Amino acid sequence: MKRIFSNKLFRYSLLVLIIAGAGVLGLSKSRKPNSGAMKPKKAEMADFSTIESREKEARPGNISEGIPIYGNWKTFTEKDGLPSDKCYAVRIDKERNRVLVGTHHGLAVYQDGKWTTYTKEDGLAHNGIVSIDISVLTGDVWIGTLGGLNRWSGGKFETFTQFNSGMPNDLVYNVFCYGKDVWCATGGGAGHYDTQTRQWEIFTEMNAPMHEPWTYALSAGDGKVWIAAWGGGVIEYNTVTKQFRDYVDPDGFMEIDLQPDDGVVHDITTATSYSDGILWISSYFGMSRYDGKNWKGYFDHDSGIASNFINFLRAERNVVFVCCDEGLSCTDGTTWVTYHKFDNSTDGKAIVKEGNTLIKEVPLSPSISHNFIIGVDAEDDVLWVATSKGVCRGELLN
Repeated sequence: MKRIFSNKLFRYSLLVLIIAGAGVLGLSKSRKPNSGAMKPKKAEMADFSTIESREKEARPGNISEGIPIYGNWKTFTEKDGLPSDKCYAVRIDKERNRVLVGTHHGLAVYQDGKWTTYTKEDGLAHNGIVSIDISVLTGDVWIGTLGGLNRWSGGKFETFTQFNSGMPNDLVYNVFCYGKDVWCATGGGAGHYDTQTRQWEIFTEMNAPMHEPWTYALSAGDGKVWIAAWGGGVIEYNTVTKQFRDYVDPDGFMEIDLQPDDGVVHDITTATSYSDGILWISSYFGMSRYDGKNWKGYFDHDSGIASNFINFLRAERNVVFVCCDEGLSCTDGTTWVTYHKFDNSTDGKAIVKEGNTLIKEVPLSPSISHNFIIGVDAEDDVLWVATSKGVCRGELLN
């Protein structure tokens, strides 16, 4: 059974309205698709094998050895130098030996044991940072904010909005770098920016199989882009053929999953992540796995997932990290490790399951700082987690 459509869904749907302030959404109106965007010539087509090999090199090297368990958790809050305890995104910049955290009051950078904050005064489009990605090709940092998109390069911030560029909307929920291309999911459709031609493409319900232009997140791999569209499941875009394909919940029911493993578990999708030939999809009613042929659904009653209400997920090699409202889960699809903090305590536990069968519980002292998880990133033997009460760093135990 899927979770009943509850007030929790409405609360999260309004999260951006709350943290953005009353005027942000009024700044942006949907722009019509950029039909004049340049189409790449055959000779300009991306070498996806090169893109994939470079991006795989940037992934952690130990994830494929098994499901990791992290402990020795350390939490960073305003007392430690964060501009806000409300953290929405985290990204590890291995090349520069630093960690980037998107918070309610700016971009926080952790390097050499100290935090540095960047805000609108430094050139950010908005202090509400909800997504961060790093280009493997150039090292540029791309930042999705509640008031536009930023590129951080050479110590300077460049701002893209719908008024000074071809962006679809200034409310940027997610940004994803794929080769020379930058993709963003916005409140007015999905945007594609070619950093070489400096041309934008926009995808909305007017030129793509979407029910409405509200897009939450996206990912890419093997020449395809997967867009999580509000109420429209997942939109697959082939960057070579320029063709679309949509994946929606086949039974179309809100509260129940009539036919297990028949497709996306729900049309209200919140994120996609592609790794090692597997597409992972999160929703407010469970998670889906797709290998190109077969679908598999995961729910809190038949697996080790912390909750059906999923804010975000990120796959690294054969493991996916799942950000829920009741903890953080990671799995390869069979074995699960879920991190849960005890109420009124800094301690917690890691729950290990095979399917839905409990294997063991590992005490954690301290544990993650809060069970409402919004962002995650893994690199080598370290896991960083963005929560509503600070950002947490865990070390590999096994």
